Amino acid sequence: MRKKPPIKNMHNFTPNFQETSIPQTMNKLFPVVLISLFALASCKQEIKVQYPVTQKVDQVDDYFGTSIADPYRWLENDTSAETAEWVKAQNQVTNDYLSQIPFRPKIKERLTKIWDYPRYGLPFREGKNYFFFKNTGMQNQAVLYVREGLEGEPRVLLDPNTLSEDGTVALADLAVSKDGKYLAYATASGGSDWNEIQVMEIETGKKYDDLLKWVKFSGISWQGDGFYYSRYDEPKKGSKLSGKNEYHKVYFHKIGTSQSADLLVYENRQYPLRNYGLGVSEDEKYLFLSESESTSGNALYFREADKKNAPFKLIAPGFENDYSVVDNIPAGFLMVTNFNAPKKKLVLVDPANPDAQNWKDILPEQADVLETVTIAGGKIIAEYQKDASSRAYIYDFDGKPDHELTLPGIGSLSGFSCKQEDTLAFYSFTSFIYPNTIFKYDIAKNASEIYFTPEIEFQPDQYEVKQVFYNSKDGTKIPMFIVHKKDIKMNGKNPTLLYGYGGFNVSLTPSFSTSRIVFLENGGVYALANIRGGGEYGEDWHKAGIKEKKQNVFDDFIAAAEFLIGEKYTTSEKLAMMGGSNGGLLVGAVMTQRPELFKVAIPQVGVMDMLRYHKFTIGWAWATDYGTSEDSAGFNYLIKYSPLHTLKEGTCYPATIAFTADHDDRVVPAHTFKFMATLQEKQKCGNPVLVRIETKAGHGAGTPTAKLIDEATDLWSFVFYNLDMKMK
Repeated sequence: MRKKPPIKNMHNFTPNFQETSIPQTMNKLFPVVLISLFALASCKQEIKVQYPVTQKVDQVDDYFGTSIADPYRWLENDTSAETAEWVKAQNQVTNDYLSQIPFRPKIKERLTKIWDYPRYGLPFREGKNYFFFKNTGMQNQAVLYVREGLEGEPRVLLDPNTLSEDGTVALADLAVSKDGKYLAYATASGGSDWNEIQVMEIETGKKYDDLLKWVKFSGISWQGDGFYYSRYDEPKKGSKLSGKNEYHKVYFHKIGTSQSADLLVYENRQYPLRNYGLGVSEDEKYLFLSESESTSGNALYFREADKKNAPFKLIAPGFENDYSVVDNIPAGFLMVTNFNAPKKKLVLVDPANPDAQNWKDILPEQADVLETVTIAGGKIIAEYQKDASSRAYIYDFDGKPDHELTLPGIGSLSGFSCKQEDTLAFYSFTSFIYPNTIFKYDIAKNASEIYFTPEIEFQPDQYEVKQVFYNSKDGTKIPMFIVHKKDIKMNGKNPTLLYGYGGFNVSLTPSFSTSRIVFLENGGVYALANIRGGGEYGEDWHKAGIKEKKQNVFDDFIAAAEFLIGEKYTTSEKLAMMGGSNGGLLVGAVMTQRPELFKVAIPQVGVMDMLRYHKFTIGWAWATDYGTSEDSAGFNYLIKYSPLHTLKEGTCYPATIAFTADHDDRVVPAHTFKFMATLQEKQKCGNPVLVRIETKAGHGAGTPTAKLIDEATDLWSFVFYNLDMKMK
């Protein structure tokens, strides 16, 4: 599940660009009893699977007169010795199975070889210096470099690989002070969403004693000799990774002081389940405070930065629409919003008269979805999304079109890195068969040139990408990208992987994956379905897949599978599906509704218990997409598709390998634990159902390279083996 930042950070931040895949205590330890001894019915080498029995408890909950059993409730206790033993037993079963796949070492060898190439992040400027990330190839974490101008000699500023022996401490956020003197950076340990912020002097590399803890869902926004950030109170012992996050607050930290001296800038004790974030305009004249209750919809306030005791003034109330300030310009605040514009528009807000009736449309809503806006060189650079791929156009400050930016083809822009006064910007572009490439862009001349292109062992001319449109169950036309070798035969025998997400207004657009190469070069077909619930066609597309309409998301995905089979790309025996987080929910729901449609299912860090998801960490913030079981209407539609509660006795489910991690405090691992314990109990046939539980890892961000390769090796080994693929 993605937790969107509450407000656009006005200062440039280049995140770690490494690719990512993605309770009650019992009185006694559960017995590990081995059951269900069987062999896979196949001409392949037999792999025997023995599942441990998972102890049940007598837990029954009443939902509006309906009794719902929850026998694996004890697995919600992520810190108990019993859960630790269960994790150990499950990992042993999974490791034993994977170790018997004969070509697994070859897959790891191939992945390691193609992964080993230099990767760069977008350069960003502050003062006289440019900053950028680089990974030489096999480094666990990308390293932050600094150079004077674009021609200066780069030097290492911060190497996250030195922060832990195993690479599990990662950079989560960073910001450079306006004067270019200080770097504030946030680190995350073991994949957790909890961050710690520290400060260093850029010129000397000196690290200050400043240490800010219990930071979560926060930006870093500089003003003068300090910065704003958001945090929670220290959690109760034992609840750090699963307890509900409440009472988010905004603080100001002055360099060289202790966290206890930080100034509380904003809190709201009346609403414990709201998030707050504060951004600073590039000229440091204005503060913008965003208030949110969920992953979409926010209220927006502002005040002059030098009036520290002045109240914040309302720009827009919450929580039906999204409001994101681009920056302050002489005429007022430029802001992107979907207020009365489901595909979003750019408006100008007069700080003296900030009410909506006084807003001026600069870029009115158009047929395509407005994604982001950047100001540079006296121009507006607007990124749009057309049928799930990027377009970019240049306008003047009155909204008059100047020209279109020429892109290499169908693909995805990363956004533009530049300051308002810059005439030079950087952007990156990628697609399914086009590795992430950085371009330098002269705004006045509308001229781009390649600044960095990766050298990777991949021949894009051997592959093709097509976009198709198919009809869902209710007749809605859904786009889907399909990637494969040019010489495949449409005989229904191609191993195929279908991927989807379908939630939280998140758009899935073309991107390059090193991990995916090993599947494509061995004859695999990769399909990406842009199903409802996402943001590919704006807020209306999103709302068509939420709450009581969530079944549309699953119907869209099922229709994608049926299209691939009907067009003879593949058959059910050769078809796998995969999705992470909300996409893990998608996989879980579809495999319970249409188990015969897929041979393999790969739910990654999925939301599987839809009746209790809102009780853990930040889960309550997903209610605008899901609804909750706290009211009868929500219960009645959630119980119909909740993966945990729709598994049935006597059903043959696909070969399943579920991925989760012990430090995932976004979608807590209890979702996967309970779902897989139930699946192992109810599975009728010989298809294996395994769970892979990574240690010292979280929801995906910041995962070290070594763990990424290990995870990809296990994923593709399982897929290849169960789709009866041959490793060339």
